[in-house]
Amino acid sequence: MNEHHQPFEEIKLINANGAEQWSARQLGKLLGYSEYRHFIPVLTRAKEACENSGHTIDDHFEEILDMVKIGSNAKRALKDIVLSRYACYLVVQNGDPAKPVIAAGQTYFAIQTRRQELADDEAFKQLREDEKRLFLRNELKEHNKQLVEAAQQANTTHFDVGSKVRQTIQELGAT
Repeated sequence: MNEHHQPFEEIKLINANGAEQWSARQLGKLLGYSEYRHFIPVLTRAKEACENSGHTIDDHFEEILDMVKIGSNAKRALKDIVLSRYACYLVVQNGDPAKPVIAAGQTYFAIQTRRQELADDEAFKQLREDEKRLFLRNELKEHNKQLVEAAQQANTTHFDVGSKVRQTIQELGAT
């Protein structure tokens, strides 16, 4: 493994379902942000990119309260975000490009994403024909749901704009 990729592996967590995930606080430190508050704008841009690409933010950015020791065995709740691999990819894409570790992160998550795509492709090839059809049908169903939502949003926007135009015409005294 590349020495630049090792730090990302070291802070990687595996959830109960076997999926990779990372702590935003740990990732922020690794990416060279001195304080978590300086890392929050990067997370915000990554969330916007996630939403703009049609993904549900909560599927990739899970906000949690983590109990941490603060001394003399006392604990306090600290906000953190559990990030999926996709979320981490978006985070490093939206990080400070002047930081060399950001470039290493971009490479790491791009490679890992490609590896997963290849593994998924190989797993798909191993499915029986009826399983492939079911998989593709479910993919198509999800895509169609997104299309319906987009169409409904466009219809609402069109109606709102039309209402505003009619109201403005009426206010101007035209018919």
